[in-house]
Formats: sequence, structure tokens, C-alpha cells
Amino acid sequence: MIMRTSLVLFALCSSLFAEKPKIIFDTDITGDVDDVLALAMCHSLADRGACELLGVTISKVDPLTASFVDAENTFYGRPDLPIGVTRDPSAQKRQSKYLKLADSPDYPHDLRSNDQARDAVELLRELLTKQPDHSVSIISVGIASNMANLVKSPGGVALIKQKVKLLSIMAGAFAFCNHTNYHLEANVINGVGFMQTVSDQWPEDVPIVWSGYEIGEALPFPRVVIQRDLDYTPHHIVKEAYLLHSGPEHDRPCWDESSVLYAVFPERDFFGLSQPGRVKVLDDGFTRFTPKGKTQVSTRDRFLTMSSVQQARALEAIMQLTIQPPRK
Repeated sequence: MIMRTSLVLFALCSSLFAEKPKIIFDTDITGDVDDVLALAMCHSLADRGACELLGVTISKVDPLTASFVDAENTFYGRPDLPIGVTRDPSAQKRQSKYLKLADSPDYPHDLRSNDQARDAVELLRELLTKQPDHSVSIISVGIASNMANLVKSPGGVALIKQKVKLLSIMAGAFAFCNHTNYHLEANVINGVGFMQTVSDQWPEDVPIVWSGYEIGEALPFPRVVIQRDLDYTPHHIVKEAYLLHSGPEHDRPCWDESSVLYAVFPERDFFGLSQPGRVKVLDDGFTRFTPKGKTQVSTRDRFLTMSSVQQARALEAIMQLTIQPPRK
């Protein structure tokens, strides 16, 4: 166990000697709690110097989304991190079990309503414009409303081609999972049109790496970590959000966390990759992958794979990054 943990920590820290990824985190932080843990990972990785966190955009509609994200950002020492919310009236509206923590006096922050937040697409465009060419990795872990509207914005495709080097997206299913070979994953079916826009119109020469449902399903976050390892402070926003959503006796799958881990450490062998090809989002929400071949010339898309060894390493890394205390 000591040797395995040491190897994981070496992989995490050795990124200091590599080019630091510039990250935009696009989340539908409302229903599931894996978004909360994934955002915590983004902060921990930034604290380690493994990435630069540029901003957070929110793709679903709930009155407390921006306020909660600001509270979590403040908890992790980044109270001024830019936040954008979707203004698309067709984006899914979602109630939440944990966003009410934004109203708690235990988590101070400045942003009190979504009206005070930036428009997500405007913020995405501004952040991308300011960065060097081919330098930004977008991590999208929710419905694709912001990604689709970025594509459709004036000059959006050209801006993506110029500035984005990777879209790491948690969506779809590409193997047997949830007892079926035809799983309709929530991030897709809750906004099929948005995901179709991304799969059909995203620039061909900007890679998309898809983390399917099967990856997170195989990475159950251990409840003991929530129960024991986040007590270094009387009030921990990740712990309280997890307990409000999942309770103390559930190991919640790490769907969104997998996309964060891959985006920051694509060469650290936490995951494997499929052969290149193209993902097509069907009208029912199924994500059909066709590898490059005689009838498929595209190589834009790949999806994550995972061996048993990688599974153990990835879960250990996710746990370590989640329990890391904020930098003060």
C-alpha cells in the first residue's frame, strides 16, 4: 500500500516538470455530487502547480449554482475565480440536495445570485481569447449547453481551433455498464441536442476524449474517506455536500473526477485510450463510436479505457486530491 501510494504521489508531483495545463472547468453542479469532488480536485491540482485553473462555467439552471461554486472556490482559497452561468432557457433546470450550503454562514463568499455571475459563453470566449494558442484544456462534466453554445457563437469554431488543445468530457457509454450494452448516459439524455451539436460541429483537429459511464462506475469513491479524512476542519464543504447527497453509507462513482484526472495528467497512465475514431450522438442519446477505417476518416475522438492496475492508481489519485487541504 505504501509503495502504491508513493507511486501515485510521484506521478502527481512529477507534473511540475511538464507544461502546466490551463484548465476551464465546465460543470452542471446541481444534482450529483461528483461535480463537487471534481471541482475540489481542480483546486488541489492547481495548488500543487499541476495546472492553472482559469475559471468555472455552469451548464444547468438552479438559483444557487453560482453562489455554491463561489463558496467552494472561496473555501479553496480562490474567491475571485471567474464564474459563468448558462443563460440558455432550454438548459435543464435541476433541484439540488446540497446547493443550499451556499446559504450557510460556515462558507463565506461574495457571489449571492446567478444574476451577479457572468454569462457562461461570454466568459468562455473571454478566457480563451486571453490564452496562448492551443493551450487550454476544457473539462466538461455535465450537459453540453455551454459547449454547444460556444460552438454556435460567432467565430466559435475558429476560436476553439485556435485556443483549445483538448476537450475532456464526461458523457456517454462505450462498454458494457449499468447491466446493458446500450446505456443512455445522463449528461447526454438531459440535453441530447447540445451533445449532438458538440459531436457534429466541434473542430476536427481539436481532440475530444470521452469518459464514459463505465469508467466512473468502476471508480467508487470510498465512503470511509468522507467519514474520516475530511475532519481536519469543523466545516468542510465537500464532506457536507457529499453527505447531503449520498449519505454516509454510499460509495459514489467518480464519473466527473475521471475527466479531471485525465485532462491534467494525460500521459501518466491513469487511463488507457481507445483507438481514434468518431462519436455520433443518436437521437435517443446513445453515443455510438466508430473507429477510423474505410468508412470513417475522422480521428478526433477517443474514449477512456481502464485496466485493473489503472483502476487502483486512478482511485488512489482521486482520493488523495480530494482530501488535500486547501492552500492558505
